[in-house]
Amino acid sequence: MVEYDERHCMIRDVLDRVGDKWTLHVIFHLADGRKRFMELQRQIPAISQRMLTVTLRGLEEDGLVERTIYPVVPPRVDYELTPMGQTLLDTVRGLMAWTIEHLDDIESARAAYAARENSLKRLAGVD
Repeated sequence: MVEYDERHCMIRDVLDRVGDKWTLHVIFHLADGRKRFMELQRQIPAISQRMLTVTLRGLEEDGLVERTIYPVVPPRVDYELTPMGQTLLDTVRGLMAWTIEHLDDIESARAAYAARENSLKRLAGVD
């Protein structure tokens, strides 16, 4: 039973990494090849420098991204998907396509939910 628990925790850790706020964006933007750090940051404008660094390091740790450092001044660092990272692309593209396809539906559902919650709060006299 111990073996299952350890594997279960590891599976959860990997899914937490892949499913975090920024990982799918980074993988998606690395799909068309090697990119420099600033290139990625420009393509994902909402991500902070720190979060991009943390995300890339985690992906490198898990073997999904490879970092290449060139000994020039200023230092040049490139990132690209590893062969294992490439195997995630179909899943990432499918999830991004699903999100785009259902974005209007999700926004409508969120608005309806908020309206119901506000209505219930008014009925209960809670502000």
